[in-house]
Amino acid sequence: MLKSSLQSFKKQQKFIIQLSKDDFRRKYAGSYLGIAWAFIQPTISLLIFWFVFQVGLKSQAVNDVPFILWLSAAMIPWNFFADALQSATNAITETSFLVKKVVFKVQILPLVKIYTSLSIHLFFIVFLFVLFSVYGYYPDLYYIQIPYYIFCMFILLLGLSWITSALVVFLKDVGQVISMILQFGFWLTPIFYSYQTLPVKYDFLIKLNPLYYITEGYRGIFIYKFWFWERPDLTLYYWIVSLSVLIVGYLLFRRLRPHFADVL
Repeated sequence: MLKSSLQSFKKQQKFIIQLSKDDFRRKYAGSYLGIAWAFIQPTISLLIFWFVFQVGLKSQAVNDVPFILWLSAAMIPWNFFADALQSATNAITETSFLVKKVVFKVQILPLVKIYTSLSIHLFFIVFLFVLFSVYGYYPDLYYIQIPYYIFCMFILLLGLSWITSALVVFLKDVGQVISMILQFGFWLTPIFYSYQTLPVKYDFLIKLNPLYYITEGYRGIFIYKFWFWERPDLTLYYWIVSLSVLIVGYLLFRRLRPHFADVL
């Protein structure tokens, strides 16, 4: 059944993309700068953190890499993950009018939100290209791994969003819980600090976080220059976790789906 759902997503790509475009425009409708806010806000946040840590706290270059580059390479994939998960969590409750239509495939709604966040992420990947080029780090063969890591996040996000979007219909507090978890996760993921600065005994705990694999993977592309298969243990662990979450998410969503209309 999970396989048939994924195949259904493939067949409905045009429809999902159109819904994503509509969602993107609707999200910023009414504001003077419109969709520009989708790119302005993350950029300003990145600049603020850079100013605080490098200018204010005098953070030094990490492994001879300018701090702004080292920070951006990890913060940009984290922003995509956090924004997509928060948006997708509310996908069902925000579009209750579609949920009540029997023929509508409700399971695509979280996917629409992920696509919306992905379009912003693609812009910031180009931003990374430009930023690194300004500092003399030019694109190379390692950049072909970018689609792989995007796919990694996509699978994990789809599973998590099926879980959270289904639960929030019945438990409104789930949205607040997700916000809190993301706040903790932000600081537990080595974005502003190198995991190498922590005591060795904490290495195992840090690497249990699936986003460690992603953020260090992006740094591996832009800074450290390694391939994902050079980390076989972490790669295997990530995919076991992601596929497990995907299966659990699908089964939970399928179980709760018939009751959505009764609650909304």
